[in-house]
Amino acid sequence: MQFIAYILIYPFLWLISLLPFRLLYAFSDGVFVLIYYVFGYRKNVVKENLNLVFPEKSKQEINRITKAFYHHLCDMILESIKSMTISEAEMKKRFVFANFEELHKITNQNRSIILMCAHYGSWEWIFILQKYTQVKGYAIYKRLANKYFDALVKRIRAKYNTYLITTKEAITELEKSKRDGEISISGFASDQSPKPSKAFHWTAFMDIKVPVHTGAEMIAKKLDMAVVMFKVKRLKRGYYETSFETLAHNPREYKDYEITDKFLKLVEQQIYEAPEYYLWTHKRWKHRDKVPEQFK
Repeated sequence: MQFIAYILIYPFLWLISLLPFRLLYAFSDGVFVLIYYVFGYRKNVVKENLNLVFPEKSKQEINRITKAFYHHLCDMILESIKSMTISEAEMKKRFVFANFEELHKITNQNRSIILMCAHYGSWEWIFILQKYTQVKGYAIYKRLANKYFDALVKRIRAKYNTYLITTKEAITELEKSKRDGEISISGFASDQSPKPSKAFHWTAFMDIKVPVHTGAEMIAKKLDMAVVMFKVKRLKRGYYETSFETLAHNPREYKDYEITDKFLKLVEQQIYEAPEYYLWTHKRWKHRDKVPEQFK
């Protein structure tokens, strides 16, 4: 069944990826109508999240943010599909870096980097960064259930020489990379919610205490890797600017979870500035009522 689903859907995705951007975004507008008005995909989750973190906002403002978010979500979906066939030159034009020298300063000192990000703005096109550096690039991701689509995602994201490794493989692979003397940049999306039973740290995110992922910080300390955050800003439809901010050059000098908390505060700033570009469809705050006593 997995293969049948793949061979039925893949040609459709490939044809969409060939659309010029003007038609791609027209198609995105059509997808928005279906997702927002017809199917109402996770609309209750989105509004619940927004009302939870913005209790001061009016119903009209929540509705405005919700609608803008779904427009952006549809654009991201179509941009991800466009990644199948987009040229390197086109991607470089649409996904630019404000201060790549921030990474060069670290890698030129023969230091590897843990690159933390949130599900904010756009993250699918970050893989073009490998065209601006000579060091090895890794991206930590969660394996898809369908092995054929999993292979497709890996192929798309690896087209600029980024190596995808699963969350379960991350420590082993990065330890090997260090033993081999590689200088690397490894990307972690670190703003979503782990299971409470697997959480080492709970903290306030948007003023609500939740469990948080600490794997990026723990690996950085274990392997003595600098920690940098990348922040994506939407300039206009289909155009993004990414900037880098060093969170810790020597992570072992920081108290446990201090780097993670610093990262989340910066994510909060992004959300407050333009909430419509955050990924609201995930139940980020679903464990808020399960805070263990030691974390209260």
